[in-house]
Amino acid sequence: MAVYTKVSAEEIGRFLTRFDVGTLVSAKGIAEGVENSNYLLETTQDRFILTLYEKRVDPVDLPFFIAMLDHLAAQGCLVPPMIADRDGEKVQKLCGRSACLIKFLPGVSVSHPTTAQARATGHALGDMHKALADFRPERRNILDHDGWRSLAEQCGPAQLDQIAPGLAEAIVRELDHLDQYWPNALPRSAIHADLFPDNVLMLGDRVTGLIDFYFSCTDIRAYDLAVTHAAWCFSDDGTDFHDAVSRALIAGYVSAFALSDAERQALPLLARGAALRFLLTRAYDWINTPADALVTRKDPQAFLERLQYYQTHPDIFKP
Repeated sequence: MAVYTKVSAEEIGRFLTRFDVGTLVSAKGIAEGVENSNYLLETTQDRFILTLYEKRVDPVDLPFFIAMLDHLAAQGCLVPPMIADRDGEKVQKLCGRSACLIKFLPGVSVSHPTTAQARATGHALGDMHKALADFRPERRNILDHDGWRSLAEQCGPAQLDQIAPGLAEAIVRELDHLDQYWPNALPRSAIHADLFPDNVLMLGDRVTGLIDFYFSCTDIRAYDLAVTHAAWCFSDDGTDFHDAVSRALIAGYVSAFALSDAERQALPLLARGAALRFLLTRAYDWINTPADALVTRKDPQAFLERLQYYQTHPDIFKP
């Protein structure tokens, strides 16, 4: 979450008149994340999240996200549905952006996950995949394996090497490796694709919500677990791997949804792909984020460290 588009309290107040949610009491911009503009709203009735969709969210994709959230909510998964206005519309316009009002879920995001929290998150991810088994809409992953080389080219070799000397060449070598061995035949489904700790709400060791589905798409299902592993099982800077958290996350997942032998064998490669994906998107944002944006830039080198660890420790996924 972030704030690129600044919205006044008066504009938010007028926006809320479209809904039966009370009148505005307070609005606060949320600086975490890098994708959309987000505000925490308190009204006379409840609390909500207001999201304005920025550069990476195409408005034509919003029906997919809405359908996925509605499907998961109907299956009992803890996700935040978007709220319809008095005319039944969920997608609005505000300050020239597509916008949605979203149910607020209780809980906090953890900074240093425990094994119990990782196990609960793995179980919630498995439950989500189980609930999506009969979800039919599809959306291409615009940041999938086929798109990573283009993203690297957009960053540019010189700019990548400013982040870390030799980074551009290291990325090309990894892209070549993944092109040769990427496990395209594995089962596919709708996935979250971005389940970092800040997208999981918790109270103690209990998951109270999975949020921020704006990278959700159709892709290799086990890749979703690999993304979550890369996000949860390292220190923030990527230099320390937490084996106990890793084992708990995977154990929690398989307690809800089984991994096939082929999926488990592919996890080392999928994890390398996940690390490269976030290395590239963080590098792109590092290079291109406007200086005056109210947004927390995230260090690409944290995922270079993860990538290098996955390259040299493929056995960490063995039971």
